[in-house]
Amino acid sequence: MDALKLLQDRAQQERDRAASELRQSEDRLQRTRLMAGQLGDYRLEYMQRWSTRFGRGGAIEIVHCYQSFMQRLEEALAQQQQQVEAGERGVALARQRLLQAELRAASVTKLIERREAELRRVRHRREQRQDDEIAQHLALRRSAMHS
Repeated sequence: MDALKLLQDRAQQERDRAASELRQSEDRLQRTRLMAGQLGDYRLEYMQRWSTRFGRGGAIEIVHCYQSFMQRLEEALAQQQQQVEAGERGVALARQRLLQAELRAASVTKLIERREAELRRVRHRREQRQDDEIAQHLALRRSAMHS
């Protein structure tokens, strides 16, 4: 039974570790999504700012700078989106690991409960048998005394 208790402790530690990893993955994903949102907002703001400026006319060099910066901004946004997708996959994997760890911990707990129930049944049967033997012995003694 001690081995099962040790196994249960390890399974619970593994479950707790998996839960912690899931929380960390979710936190990272949230930060990554926030950053992607901020980049997207900045891109829109930048485009709006420059569209009004271009409406008033501007040098071709400024247009090239704008296009170059927008290209780098789009690349950064695409890279951030890839980070979001990787984070989503990481959260899904962490959630799956947690589920597996919870199932293992629950299985070990159930096994321990079954073993303990079986030990109680065996102990109860033994006590019942001892009580029956004592009752039979007393009955034999009474009948011997009355004969």
